[in-house]
Amino acid sequence: MSIIIKPIISEKANYLTDLRGAYSFFVDTKANKIQIKKAVEAAYGVKVADVRTMIYAPKVSAKHTKKGLQIGKTNKLKKAVVSLAEGEVIDIFAV
Repeated sequence: MSIIIKPIISEKANYLTDLRGAYSFFVDTKANKIQIKKAVEAAYGVKVADVRTMIYAPKVSAKHTKKGLQIGKTNKLKKAVVSLAEGEVIDIFAV
């Protein structure tokens, strides 16, 4: 089971990295904070100080067509914001 799916590269994520040294990742929805901490430490070779997680519910959309009401939804997402110990840095673009 792969816990870290991919790093989040956005303006807000880059701002958090520059300001607080916190890196954002999409992670498996069933992973807990301890598993996320161990996966980041193993993948990037850094010391993790704190892990915060957020679960985003799936978004449901419906549209009317000739065949009737078509309903669809997106997948559930889980994000993790990982704060590193003092002096630690991850180079996301190199991996």
